[in-house]
Amino acid sequence: MDLGNQDLDMQNGNNNLVVAIWMVTYNHEEFLAQAIDSVFMQQANFSYKLFIGEDCSTDKTREICIDYANKHPDKIELVLHETNIGATANAQSIYKKCFDSGAKYVAMLEGDDYWTDPLKLQKQVDFLEANPEYSMTFHKVKIYNEIEHKFEEDVINDLTKEDTNLHDLLKGNYIRTVSAVIRNTSQLASLIDKIKTATPGDWLLFIIIAST
Repeated sequence: MDLGNQDLDMQNGNNNLVVAIWMVTYNHEEFLAQAIDSVFMQQANFSYKLFIGEDCSTDKTREICIDYANKHPDKIELVLHETNIGATANAQSIYKKCFDSGAKYVAMLEGDDYWTDPLKLQKQVDFLEANPEYSMTFHKVKIYNEIEHKFEEDVINDLTKEDTNLHDLLKGNYIRTVSAVIRNTSQLASLIDKIKTATPGDWLLFIIIAST
């Protein structure tokens, strides 16, 4: 989906990280392992790293995070908040980690979601590499109906145009966080503080991408 053209900020020429994966989690004990496993199942010809913000959960979420981070210290950077700072502040702190990592792209995955396609990152990065005029990609998702115990197509994404611009996005946020891969730019790093004042933060992030 086209949200406007932006230049890459790749001043750190020694950094070979291609994708920083943004993940925030709080009381996701039931879902978190599947979310993290869906990252490690990715088949990609580039480097990626998972950045997790754990917001002082009251269940076993923190223990799961620490266990995975200990097993994969080169692939996970874990931020453990000592008090609960809230969803928006937690999200903002991990956005900043990802944007400051020097990665060319940032993929988004919350702790209670998961990816199903092992080539998801490869497909989206390949598209962005081949189409520098696009600043992000996103895709349809399936939503699990816990009441009826079945997966459903995302109606919002079904109504979305193939190419999206700022005018479309200002009408409402139809981009599912789990589907987004964005191009990392200096503009995002400099505007990151604006996200912490918005609800929902993801929508503001996508608007910033579309307008800069």
